Amino acid sequence: MFEGFRLEMVDLPEATLRVRHGGNGPPVLLLHGHPRTHATWHRVAPLLAAHHTVVCPDLRGFGQSSKPADTPDHEGSSKRAKARDCVALMRHLGFDRFAIVGHDRGSYTAFRTAMDHPQAITHLAVLDGVPIAEALGRCNARFAQAWWHWFFYGQPDKPERAILAVPDAWYGGSSDMMGAEAYVDYRAAIHDPDTIHGMMEDYRAGLGIDRDHDEADRRAGRTLACPTLALWSLRDDLEALYGDVLSVWRPWAPDLRGRGLDCGHHMAEEAPEELARELLAFLTTESER
Repeated sequence: MFEGFRLEMVDLPEATLRVRHGGNGPPVLLLHGHPRTHATWHRVAPLLAAHHTVVCPDLRGFGQSSKPADTPDHEGSSKRAKARDCVALMRHLGFDRFAIVGHDRGSYTAFRTAMDHPQAITHLAVLDGVPIAEALGRCNARFAQAWWHWFFYGQPDKPERAILAVPDAWYGGSSDMMGAEAYVDYRAAIHDPDTIHGMMEDYRAGLGIDRDHDEADRRAGRTLACPTLALWSLRDDLEALYGDVLSVWRPWAPDLRGRGLDCGHHMAEEAPEELARELLAFLTTESER
């Protein structure tokens, strides 16, 4: 897994991140979602590394990265805080500008990084996600039924107790789909009480402070300054919830493209070659702005 990549723990001003990196060329940062670790990218990262320097961290709160201190506003688990980690990590590795790709919960951190640090981001790719403010603003009975977990995970204490009772039954997953080494890494994460709490804090931040940050940007008329690619899984529920997914992104992303991929939610594990092709093509595009 990740042949030729280096694995290390990187101390940053606000967090310590477990990071896998390798390859050569323009840098691209890959951010995983919930409940995965950076290992979810093990089939995609080598395909990108032939043309790019590829960096895959465990987000703070996830995997083996450090867990932020709890505060009433959940700021330490906010996407703004995680965006600061992204910029600090890439500067530590020698890159002031880089492309960023985020899947699922990682898409919210990738989006926030591009919004807060436009001078640092050359390209943004968001996989299976829309801005948190857009998701919550469109919340209806269909959303609540399909994505009930957002609101359950946002409650204090009880989600951790429910998940940790039988983590494998709660989350599922298999070595056949994920790959043997990635599955071992994932199971270590979902059986760790501190990691489960860190992941729940990501959702708690999402229902409050993260939405506030999105809404402040909307009121100020701020939009993304870089080319943006939105990809979504045709066998998941983004189209069922939003219809035209690109129409949700358009007010935020003046330079936008994207499409659905014929796979399930974990596209880096289920359709790595197609995903890598889409990303490689996108990362060569120039801004239209």
